[in-house]
Amino acid sequence: MVPQQKYIDREKSWLAFNARVLQEAADDTVPLLDRLRFLGIFSNNLDEFFRVRFAAIRRLSLSGISGEKYLGGVSSEQLLHDITEIVIQQQTESLEILQDIESKLEKENIFIIDENGISQEQENYLKDFFIQKLSPELVTIILNDLAEFPLLKDTLGYLAVKLVMNKNEEIRYAVIEIPKTINRFVVLPSTNEKQYVILLDDVIRHNLESIFNIFDYKSVSAHMIKITRDAQLDIDSDLSKSMIEKISLSVKDRRIGEPVRFIYDQEIEEDTLNFFLDKMKIVSTDSIIPGGRYHNRRDYMDFPNLGRFDLLYKSNMPLPIPGLNLEGSMLEKISKKDYLLNAPYQSFSYLTKFLREAALDPKVTTIKITLYRLAKNSQVISSLINAAKNGKKVTVQIELQARFDEVSNISYAEQMKTEGIELIFGIKGLKVHSKICVIERFENDKIKRYGFISTGNFNESTAKIYTDVTLFTSHQQILKDISKIFDFFDVNYRVHRYKHLIVSPHYTRTRFLKLMDREIIHALAGRKAFIKLKMNSLSDFEMIDKLYEASNAGVKIQLQIRGICSLIPGIKGLSENIEAISIVDNYLEHSRVYIFGNAGLTEVYISSADFMARNLDGRVEVTCPIYDQDIKNELIDHFDLGWKGNVKARFHSFELDNKYRQRDGNPIFRAQLETYKYYQNKLVQAVEKVDC
Repeated sequence: MVPQQKYIDREKSWLAFNARVLQEAADDTVPLLDRLRFLGIFSNNLDEFFRVRFAAIRRLSLSGISGEKYLGGVSSEQLLHDITEIVIQQQTESLEILQDIESKLEKENIFIIDENGISQEQENYLKDFFIQKLSPELVTIILNDLAEFPLLKDTLGYLAVKLVMNKNEEIRYAVIEIPKTINRFVVLPSTNEKQYVILLDDVIRHNLESIFNIFDYKSVSAHMIKITRDAQLDIDSDLSKSMIEKISLSVKDRRIGEPVRFIYDQEIEEDTLNFFLDKMKIVSTDSIIPGGRYHNRRDYMDFPNLGRFDLLYKSNMPLPIPGLNLEGSMLEKISKKDYLLNAPYQSFSYLTKFLREAALDPKVTTIKITLYRLAKNSQVISSLINAAKNGKKVTVQIELQARFDEVSNISYAEQMKTEGIELIFGIKGLKVHSKICVIERFENDKIKRYGFISTGNFNESTAKIYTDVTLFTSHQQILKDISKIFDFFDVNYRVHRYKHLIVSPHYTRTRFLKLMDREIIHALAGRKAFIKLKMNSLSDFEMIDKLYEASNAGVKIQLQIRGICSLIPGIKGLSENIEAISIVDNYLEHSRVYIFGNAGLTEVYISSADFMARNLDGRVEVTCPIYDQDIKNELIDHFDLGWKGNVKARFHSFELDNKYRQRDGNPIFRAQLETYKYYQNKLVQAVEKVDC
């Protein structure tokens, strides 16, 4: 099928990515408990999509703007309708997958029961559980006589309750908030080697009589509902307020954001549904989605393992980096050569070790770092505070507008400020998304710099499941460029020139366009020309057009794009030299690696930036060239391992059908497992080299 258009709508492409996550939940070769985890990830992704992207399109529609120029040729109103239809279909599929998983869990003697399947022994256990733990946490609101309908939060699930009274069959409505303070899944006592789990929702349903015993009713029913609100931040322009105050107020306003999605149990009575839709002012421009008995299925990410590790992916221990000892001095090693960390295949502990060493080293005078998303109990923050206590001058640029991490980052900012750390809150109109750190050390009567540049966040929790690469270096010119970026944070009306780094918003777009132009020139001259790009998302039309131009010039282009891909590959006369795949597997592919053939003089870059307008023009991003030949080769190998994948790799296509790459007689090649083996072999080779 030859498309009439040049681009795939980014929202529909994103929904196709989430469908790939759903494919993992449906895959019989994925361990059962991990299938539940993927179901939770699918739901969590969808929640964020509606809070941000759907909300933005809805704002466009309500403003009366068609939006076709920004939305790839489709109107905002039509796109809202299309999204709702796609999501309804995906939600239906996810329910079928959940039922399949539950039936297979029963064959493993794991039973997820509801309030109708409780045994006497379980009844006694749950009675005590309800009285001691659940009942004190419940928020129950009788709605009929309230002057104002209560605010329902979009992070919670609710039971919509209908009471039919004995007197005149009067109907009363209530809402019960399902508490987040208690695990959604209640593990019941085992019986005859059978394990039982019941959802908190059903424990509440089982105790409706106890909750509403003061009312004289003849029937009671409860069905789950869930609301999603617009989560866009509207930042106050009041100059008298600090950035922390502005973000804090905006985050608080998020809880009263306009509803954009309403999901309900399709078994709910029509009058109950209409009551809630009316009282909550849900209108036709919102996405109203019928679903199953349970919502907030993101909670399945935390389904208890029940000690059944045979039903989970085997956990691979993070490997050491050859030649870099966590027990020795990292700075001493880095002073002699660059090192690359590829997490989670290798241990993220190297990054925190670097900061801890800098915090204690008497010769280190300053530490400068950018922070975007952090772990709940961040070792990075602890190391920086430790450095400040040791008299180092510590400067931290922390992004207060990191979506859904605003509250956490504000808390960390206040904590660091108390410890005397100098804070920078970014630049008006620009998020700081770069992942950089530079330290200054006094050596031989002069300052020497050390640092690291990464494709991902300095977050030891997500580093266990996100693939990202980090370069440790003492390359003085690269690190001088990093210092210039911190100067830009201080005086941002001055645009610096960088000798080595490619920095958004001033240089990234033009530099990558030039790199692609160079490949076009090589191809037209008959020289070897190729482009290999690994990123999270590709949606910028100008970059896509340049890739089309390169394809038509004969440049061979390989794209590994996990998420959004607005480019249409493999179309004769448009993109016949472009192939594009997406890998969705146990780890989340997050690293950005850019490789240009350059007629045999291959250039390799790592970056914090995707090819999206926001990364190219609206954020501070950093792309770093790789000069060490061994690390170059390693990153090329890393890309090629992903490209060989034929188990978890799907093709990007205009049809958005997520077809798996065919093996065509080739042996099974699961890219993430083979990448781990690759690093195991590098370790063995390093040991053998030392022994020789």
